Amino acid sequence: MKTARKYSRKREAILKTLRSTKAHPSAEWIYARLKPTFPDLSLGTVYRNLSLFRTEGLVTSVATVKGQERFDAQVIPHPHFICDSCGKVLDMDMLPDFGPAQGTVGFDGGEVEYCEILFHGKCNDCKQ
Repeated sequence: MKTARKYSRKREAILKTLRSTKAHPSAEWIYARLKPTFPDLSLGTVYRNLSLFRTEGLVTSVATVKGQERFDAQVIPHPHFICDSCGKVLDMDMLPDFGPAQGTVGFDGGEVEYCEILFHGKCNDCKQ
């Protein structure tokens, strides 16, 4: 049986901040945005709530980029592009056509339940 969580303005603000951006922020980025509004907010509170949101399926962890874990509130599976120069993380709307991949994928070592796809390179800003 799932226990109801006590309402928290900070928790709500953390999730709202994450949902309001496509920047795929780190906990530190969220903390810096919220600290002026919540002077008693700790970075640990942000990390604990992001972990809770991930467990509940409200956010995903995209990757660790330049030493910081990056999060996404869009939990529908989609590929990401990571700029290896500046660390920007971008959503990709479409994948290159790799051919049909329908149904459950199996192989001698087990059964695949999900897949995360990351592309690396240089973003348009860094290419110039």
